[in-house]
Amino acid sequence: MQVFRPEGTYRCADRLTADELRAAMASQEILQSTALAFDTDRRLRFTFAAGQGVMPFAEAADGADAGTVRDIAVLTRVGRPTCFVIRAIEPGPDGRLQLALSRAQAQRMCKAEYLDKLAPGDIIDAVVTHIEPFGAFCDIGCGISALLPIDCLSVSRISSPADRVTPGQLIHCVIKSRDVQGRFVLSLRELLGTWQENADAFRPGETVVGVVRSIEDYGTFIEIAPNLAGLAESCAELVPGQAVSVYIKNILPEKMKVKLVIVNRNLNQHIRFALRYFITEGHMDQWIYSTPESHKTIVTDFGYALL
Repeated sequence: MQVFRPEGTYRCADRLTADELRAAMASQEILQSTALAFDTDRRLRFTFAAGQGVMPFAEAADGADAGTVRDIAVLTRVGRPTCFVIRAIEPGPDGRLQLALSRAQAQRMCKAEYLDKLAPGDIIDAVVTHIEPFGAFCDIGCGISALLPIDCLSVSRISSPADRVTPGQLIHCVIKSRDVQGRFVLSLRELLGTWQENADAFRPGETVVGVVRSIEDYGTFIEIAPNLAGLAESCAELVPGQAVSVYIKNILPEKMKVKLVIVNRNLNQHIRFALRYFITEGHMDQWIYSTPESHKTIVTDFGYALL
């Protein structure tokens, strides 16, 4: 049974034998290799131990044959792992195999057999491909892209998606919504724990590392976990993103507040907290961040996520 995964995680075709390549073609197994060139005939070219592979522009991405894919989206595959199925194998003039490859077919299979069956609330794996100020784009299968907006990366406020994830990083996400064109929007924050789950990792009296997230007239918000921030005194010398050490003065579940005192503002290093997942698979109908005692409710209802 074919398992659909982000590009770069499939079996590499480079050292497969001729028989193994023919078996993969017969079963329509998705393989991958690194594209070595985009030639003047607008083809991606690959080299295998058993021969050569060619992927015409029309087969380089779903929609390329209809003119909805730009050249830049294909030529930037050069030097990067690219997934495909083998459409045909022929003997070459030198006795080596000539393989006709299709990434577009792999993407159509991924959509029909995997992505079209997903719904808001489903938890999936994704790989971050690139970062923009408004969010991170992620590969959710065979190079098919979905957006992870900046406000869905965590409950704690961040100034850039790079504060939370990096290109090439494998992450778990939950499907937030899908529009009528089939484009997915992802979320991460629901997998990183509720207020109470995060607060349980800390105790009053501890001194921990934190990251300044925002500076207000009434105080400074400092993140001590991706889904948990506390409030310290105002300090005009601090800037968002700065690492500090803080003393935990009090933890108040009924108010969802963590009171902090800044101990050291001169750590002189960049801190990015590792993602700690509380959920990594399955499906969510609803996620409630707030504590039962709190009058403020922060909730995600995936039943209303269809656009």
